[in-house]
Amino acid sequence: MKPDQIRRIATVLFWIALVGATTLAIMPQPPYLPTDEFGDKFNHMLAFATLAGLAAVAFPTTPRHRVIERLSFLGAMIEVVQSIPALHRDCDIRDWIVDTFAIVVVTGIAALIAATKRPISGG
Repeated sequence: MKPDQIRRIATVLFWIALVGATTLAIMPQPPYLPTDEFGDKFNHMLAFATLAGLAAVAFPTTPRHRVIERLSFLGAMIEVVQSIPALHRDCDIRDWIVDTFAIVVVTGIAALIAATKRPISGG
């Protein structure tokens, strides 16, 4: 598969994952997921690690700090929305911290992988 095809597929998957994760996060009564057995923080890490990994492939020219900033902001906004009493959800800053941690780790790994694939220029 060509790099452009991979990037297009990753872009579609990124947006699907973003909509899905956001929807699950703000639903008043989210469905049971098999990963619920591992706890809420695991689900947060899994969702944001997936988003960060897909973003790294879908948007390879976007600076790493921008991906971290924007996905972390999404995590923070989800927590703000979860504080709406009518949703009966819990706003927890630790969820946002876990989201951001997962984003930083995965984008860091992606940056290391990308750096090893670049040709080394020398004289």
